Amino acid sequence: MFDGVHRAHQEILKQIVEKAKAIRGRSVVITFDPHPKEIVSGGKKNVELLSTLNEKLYIFEKYGVDVVFIIPFTFEFSRLSFQEFYSKYVINGVGVAAVVEGFNHQFGRDREAGMNQIVEMGRVHNFSVEALSMMKEGDAVISSSTIRNLLNEGNIPLANAILGYEYSFTGTVVRGHGRGKKLGYPTANINLETPKKLVPKIGVYAVHILVRKEWYQGMMSIGFNPTFDDVHERTTEVNIFDFDMDIYDDVVTVKCIERTRNEMKFTSVDELVAEMGKDKIRTQQILKNYNLINQ
Repeated sequence: MFDGVHRAHQEILKQIVEKAKAIRGRSVVITFDPHPKEIVSGGKKNVELLSTLNEKLYIFEKYGVDVVFIIPFTFEFSRLSFQEFYSKYVINGVGVAAVVEGFNHQFGRDREAGMNQIVEMGRVHNFSVEALSMMKEGDAVISSSTIRNLLNEGNIPLANAILGYEYSFTGTVVRGHGRGKKLGYPTANINLETPKKLVPKIGVYAVHILVRKEWYQGMMSIGFNPTFDDVHERTTEVNIFDFDMDIYDDVVTVKCIERTRNEMKFTSVDELVAEMGKDKIRTQQILKNYNLINQ
């Protein structure tokens, strides 16, 4: 799936591009859409994506991949044996001289096969096979599930270190209650481009936001605004520093830098405004010397 296209995925991309250049071949990434778990669960499993298909394609292109082969993942496709899959899509479909996979790669009907089976097919069909070793960031294994857990815990710095870039999401600015403006902290309410994208843990965050090709600093609130008791769906809104443009209906991208506190219910509006002032100071301190990993 290449969900997140994290540092271990990036190592695979580097290797296939290098190998392809060495033999004057093509570097090909095979991936799926939608997420296999969504299909094999019969739609019962809520899949929270680290990256949309467009976000993955952007990174593949950045690393110089020649071809991305996106296989529509259906229930019928999921019932193919590993031999049927490799024969139809890899050996006869793409044509293959070398395969690079992650150390724990499993595939085929009910994930019945792994690297041993690929190595055997490589021996029979004359292609080389390489499995990447497990990669770690400190004690944390570099994997999509690790990143997902970290984002759900609000540990943004470690999640970003494993990703190799800032976790981000894109959406459209929509009209909210207009309450932030009255409080002196106008916010851009963001409707995410897909409900399947993972939104980090509820709370307040230091962020960078891309508006009309310019990056700005800001503080983001993810939650239900419990002080007012009239918000029944989770909202994602950003107070953009030193900014006064009307950007309703604009598409923006938010990069998460650090979570600064939990969502809180205040006893008065004055208490909320005072805390927001502290939030802004904290956020500015965090972002003061922070350079984006990738703009």
